[in-house]
Amino acid sequence: MLRYVTVRIVQMIPVLFLVSLASFALTYVLPGDPALAIIGEQNARDPILYAQLRQDMGLDRPLLVQYFDWAGRLLRGDLGISTSTRQPVSTLLGQRLWPTLQLGTLGMALSLVIAIPIGIMSATRPGSKLDLIGTVASMVATCIPHFWLGLLLILLFGLYLRWLPPSGYISPSEDLLGNLRLMIMPTLVVSGGTAAVMMRQVRSSMLEILGREYITTARAKGLKSSGVVIGHALKNALIPVLTVIGLQLGVLIGGAVVTESVFSIPGIGRLAADSIFNRDFPVLQAIVLVMAFAVLLANLFTDIAYAWLDPRIRYQ
Repeated sequence: MLRYVTVRIVQMIPVLFLVSLASFALTYVLPGDPALAIIGEQNARDPILYAQLRQDMGLDRPLLVQYFDWAGRLLRGDLGISTSTRQPVSTLLGQRLWPTLQLGTLGMALSLVIAIPIGIMSATRPGSKLDLIGTVASMVATCIPHFWLGLLLILLFGLYLRWLPPSGYISPSEDLLGNLRLMIMPTLVVSGGTAAVMMRQVRSSMLEILGREYITTARAKGLKSSGVVIGHALKNALIPVLTVIGLQLGVLIGGAVVTESVFSIPGIGRLAADSIFNRDFPVLQAIVLVMAFAVLLANLFTDIAYAWLDPRIRYQ
């Protein structure tokens, strides 16, 4: 198992290198000039001031030199300075990390709570009304965009029924109940599509497992149906579902950018959107790297769980 984990960690290094190249290239692919964003259109008419700022930022050097200088500072833990707020990027990310972590954790937890029971019930009663309702609901949930669902929930529960606050964020350390009330609608938005995809995967895996001979043998021995499903089929059915969970974590992170902007949550996703509008490339580069690392880390844990459930994988 240790060898398997070590190999998976080593495999992450070239991926992170490619992600760092892509993140650095953002400065030259996206429209806008970071030096121009700092001094403004009015001061840019002074060519001496503009050239001096580009020299101070290192933008006049060859690209390869700029990349290795930037990568070297990254390895030392220096993510740079925000061009819009003049604060260290690491400080900005630290301030915005918790709301995104909370939203992602709540979204994944709610997705699992919805997907696994409904997927199992649909698989054990194929063709029933419950299976039909689950299939239609998952197709609808997969097709609904995050921003549209968010606006719909705000209009219904926030403005018309007035059951929930329409937007905003309160730290759980200040007001736990207020924090949970504010997070209900964003959690529903980010978990909707993820729960639908996972439910379809649970149903498909369970149908395949329930048709195998050892399940028929277990039933022939007189075991209860619930014991066969939970004790014999569920563990094996969850193996392909783990792969989907790892992939859906990336979807959750991507959905957080839109969801946090719709509900005014001060997280990493909203910081990314603000950085794009402000041409704040150091912050944007750091966010891309952090999100990529988070997805790789989630996939690593998924692979470890995969190998734990099926020991044949770690020996291949």
